[in-house]
Amino acid sequence: MVDADGKGSALAAQDCVLFSTADWDEPYWTNKQHTASILAARGWRILYVESVGFRSPKVGSGRDWKRLWRRLWRGVQSLVLGPPRRAENIWVLSPLMVPAGHHLPFVSALNQALLRFSVTRFARSQRFQKPVVWTYHPYMLDSIATLPRGPLVYHCVDDIAEIPGVDVVAFRTAQQALVERCEAVFTTAMSLKEVCLPFNRNTHFFGNVVDDKHFGTARAEGAATALSTGLSAGLSAGLSAGLPADLAAIPEPRLIYHGVLSDFKVDFPLLLETAKARPHWQWVIIGEEREGQRSELFAQLSRMPNVHPLGYRPYQVLPQYLRGMQVGVLPTLLNDYTRSMFPMKFYEYLAAGLPVVSTPLDFANEPRAGLEVGGDRDAFIAAIEKQLARGKLSADEAREAVGENTWEARLDKMLAITFRRSGPGGTGQPASLDALA
Repeated sequence: MVDADGKGSALAAQDCVLFSTADWDEPYWTNKQHTASILAARGWRILYVESVGFRSPKVGSGRDWKRLWRRLWRGVQSLVLGPPRRAENIWVLSPLMVPAGHHLPFVSALNQALLRFSVTRFARSQRFQKPVVWTYHPYMLDSIATLPRGPLVYHCVDDIAEIPGVDVVAFRTAQQALVERCEAVFTTAMSLKEVCLPFNRNTHFFGNVVDDKHFGTARAEGAATALSTGLSAGLSAGLSAGLPADLAAIPEPRLIYHGVLSDFKVDFPLLLETAKARPHWQWVIIGEEREGQRSELFAQLSRMPNVHPLGYRPYQVLPQYLRGMQVGVLPTLLNDYTRSMFPMKFYEYLAAGLPVVSTPLDFANEPRAGLEVGGDRDAFIAAIEKQLARGKLSADEAREAVGENTWEARLDKMLAITFRRSGPGGTGQPASLDALA
């Protein structure tokens, strides 16, 4: 057992049913896949249940319909053959569900019945022993109603109710019901903690974290050799003087944003204004646009001579790109969904030795090492200029800025809090209220 500080004897491997909001093979891994992978590496057996969907597919969205047909095919396979094993100790269940009419009682009942059958059958066939139920959304309570289980954990990493197309009232109601029954609740933003805490006193704030060893290779000598190991021949051949060839051709100073390019997550007007105001700054953008979330402003931005959209790059090679940057930026568009976000990129930038500039998200309200904040064009530019002047973080500064905000350390603390209790009960009472984060 680990203690609340992440120290102590190791917790014995458990079985776990993890309800995700993302498919296993999404190109951009987030909390869900990382948590499952770390637990599996520790010997836990994981049933990873992919997203059940929170909105009906858009009629005109090719991406929605392509994903729907893929989900239907995988759902039939999971229902008939059982969840396939996709990694060591990880099985992936693609739920077979009616994709529309979630608000209708009979549709909801049918979907939950199908999910309950698939989860229960798998748990029995694999002889899962009172699995930990770790969920990222509330639409799963009925599916575990007959499942002998261990602790129920809600890891609240996004304000899903604010995603366009989601039924806000239905989600808030379902979330409250879940929170009230959990043994532990963890949030990645203080605002999310404030939503959950009234319904469960064992609610804790743990911000997003980083694989510090992976991104720390961006600072290491010989990083090019280390990072090329295991990459495709094309990616490895593209390394030039320690940098990928497409990056080495871009002059300094280089500013980096990497992630999904969504019109309700990224402040494209701010980026466009800043790029125009400082034409000698080189903007390197790594990521892809999402269908239905495209912005004409990004098209304008991409045509500027000092803006370099490189498209998607694999997670394994991101440190190699970050190694050639001077500042990491978080140009998040402020709205009800994004305001509570704690971007994973923040600690990824810091671990790579990059000072960071962000728009004023909630997480940036408190002083953080390596961070400057700007909410409009002039403030954003001033913050970048300040970070360019201070230069990249030294190895010691990067380690201090990241601190214990790593996947392993955070998970240890979460498990310590979860297993302080003895068995499920849903009272929301921690072993010691003094330990509330």
